[in-house]
Amino acid sequence: MDVISMGEMLIDFTPGKEKNSYIKNPGGAPANAAVSIARNGLKVGFLGKLGEDDFGRFLRETLEEDGVTYLCEGLTKEAVTTLAFVTLYENGERSFTFARKPGADMMLYEWDVKEEDIAKCRLFHAGSFSLSENPSRDAVKYAMKMAHEQGKLVSFDVNYRDMVWESKEAAKNEVDKVLPYIDLLKISDEELYFVGGEENIFRLMDEYDITVVIETLGAKGAKYFFRKEIGKVEGRRVHAVDATGAGDAFFGGFLSKLLLEDVNKKQDLTKDIIEAALKYGNISGSLCVQKMGGIPALPTREEIEKVWNM
Repeated sequence: MDVISMGEMLIDFTPGKEKNSYIKNPGGAPANAAVSIARNGLKVGFLGKLGEDDFGRFLRETLEEDGVTYLCEGLTKEAVTTLAFVTLYENGERSFTFARKPGADMMLYEWDVKEEDIAKCRLFHAGSFSLSENPSRDAVKYAMKMAHEQGKLVSFDVNYRDMVWESKEAAKNEVDKVLPYIDLLKISDEELYFVGGEENIFRLMDEYDITVVIETLGAKGAKYFFRKEIGKVEGRRVHAVDATGAGDAFFGGFLSKLLLEDVNKKQDLTKDIIEAALKYGNISGSLCVQKMGGIPALPTREEIEKVWNM
């Protein structure tokens, strides 16, 4: 197995063509990333809890259709599958309202994490959404620590959603606790608070031994912070209709390119590989925003390489 992606998978209800109508789409940042990586031809496992209901069964089938292995043992009866209602704006940006009091994604326990699964993977990926509540909070920390101690590449997406946190300070407090386990950190330009601003990034990297920080800039591309150097790879100008899942398409593409270039440990990373991976991720994200929905809009390796070779 190349990658394990851990965290939430949920239903994104995106606006339909009729007024006040919604269309059901599979989503959730770690699940989006998992499918994105799988569509790049890599073997992926998803570690996240789904409800024993029609939505949960639909989501598990969605993973199976893309060849993503569902690593939990069955579906949970403790809570229904988490729902997110998406509001879209004219520029393609969006906001979320969550039905999660509780949601099935929160019912992920330490015992769901199998040491033998992590031992088989090359890269372990997680995000902050699952740190907002227990028991998933403790399970993600447990898994990240295990992956780090096993010498796996560990990536993390801050992916702040204010609706699921008491405050931004509470979210930062939990993110700070997992920084010692991270090799590859993704933030958006709107999430710089979590690293103390751009001027603090290199100090943070030194303190926690983080190898690369990626700052996404939306349509403008992405910056990278690596070995005391800051670089930028420009984005692609396209007509965006829905930004849902775009950041996950970008980071899924970025991580896929690293693995396709045989990066298996942080020592394998170079400036050229990082810049190529950012270009690849930018293409992936730009293709995603031209379609509606999260997972349905994620591009394949063939689609990305077609643009890459243009």
